[in-house]
Amino acid sequence: MAFDYDLFVIGGGSGGVRAARVAAQGGAKVALAEEDRYGGTCVIRGCVPKKLMVFASEYHAAMADAQSYGWTVHAGGFDWDAFKTKLHTELDRLEGVYRGILRNNGVESFDARARLVDPHTVELADGTRKSARHILIATGGRPVKPDLPGAEHAITSNDIFHLETLPKSILIIGGGYIACEFACILNGLGVQVTQFYRGAQILRGFDGEARGLVSDEMIQSGIDLHLGTNIEAMEPAEDGYRVTATNGTEAMYQQVMFATGRAPNTEDLGLEAAGVATGRKGEIVVDEYSQTGVPSVYAIGDVTDRVNLTPVAIREGMAFVETVFNGNPTPVDHDLIPTAIFTQPEMGTVGLSEEAARDQEPIDVYCTSFKPMQTAFAGRPDRVLMKLVVSRETRKVLGCHIVAPGAGEMIQLAGIAVKMGATKEDFDRTVAVHPTMSEELVTMKTPI
Repeated sequence: MAFDYDLFVIGGGSGGVRAARVAAQGGAKVALAEEDRYGGTCVIRGCVPKKLMVFASEYHAAMADAQSYGWTVHAGGFDWDAFKTKLHTELDRLEGVYRGILRNNGVESFDARARLVDPHTVELADGTRKSARHILIATGGRPVKPDLPGAEHAITSNDIFHLETLPKSILIIGGGYIACEFACILNGLGVQVTQFYRGAQILRGFDGEARGLVSDEMIQSGIDLHLGTNIEAMEPAEDGYRVTATNGTEAMYQQVMFATGRAPNTEDLGLEAAGVATGRKGEIVVDEYSQTGVPSVYAIGDVTDRVNLTPVAIREGMAFVETVFNGNPTPVDHDLIPTAIFTQPEMGTVGLSEEAARDQEPIDVYCTSFKPMQTAFAGRPDRVLMKLVVSRETRKVLGCHIVAPGAGEMIQLAGIAVKMGATKEDFDRTVAVHPTMSEELVTMKTPI
């Protein structure tokens, strides 16, 4: 049977666009459908605009530090309109780049929703049907709100970049990295931030000591963090929302944001009709080659709910092309992925937390926490943390955890060493770069 395309990709985010481009460069006939904006969560409503907001929010403290260093500077107020206009201009530019990548590589794109009809056919929103030898689903995920009274009035991370004005006060519900990052961003931009998290400590799943320090520093910077607390109901009131907490207290906030989880975008994709299985959370079930139970249908990225990070989706897209179009079966390596949380201070992490490593084998832990030179001189009480989790038997570094300004940049490089299987002695043999914060990673001599 002759197909219209060798590959039809549903979803124009980082993973889908990368797979489409690389397959097309290899000579495949490729089409891609995207119902919203090209670039997906990361470029349009995730990592990129968030990081630009992080930068914007850090200038407030930087101004105060500059004064401590002898500069005469006076920070005016933050102009949300000016920043937002520039932000959206940049996002439009990036979307244009993504569209250009597809066009320049001969990928035919459809600005429409697509759904499966059968294992080799997709139907576009206008009813047009296209056939393909292989179909790749890369539809990503979306933030979800809990089912409670008044939740429809709250915003999510998707809406934050489109606010007409910055609120004077906001309640953020959640304790994951998205909740914590936006709490720090808005706090830095001068919003009164309250954060509720139902658990005992924020950033569940990360190293205990590292998340404890992030939590302490967030509170110290002025975020009103309530642990073991959740929202029961919210209702519109004059100039905001009246929120009832699970402990019975009531308070008013101008804005309420839920960052309580994300769900895979699998609704109304025709998966059932095509025989593609989904899991408990609606995620598409795939094997190590990103293949579903239907041999012609593959899925990558957040829609599979494996490791929901942009560079992972891109890796999965590359591995898919290697496997399907280059005849080189390539499983995706989800082991030892370095990642950063852009709180203030940042957290960078790779490998196992101290808790996870202890459950696995006997370990030594090397750790130091101190006031960094730059902010200590400015009279700020900020602390940073450098931590290595080491196997007692093999001496391999099983985990590296950094809480410090620039931790994201540091962990990228430490991640190479950990991925290569570096031992504590390899770290020790490396001469320190002085004076830096990260030199502590190679000068810690005694386990705690």
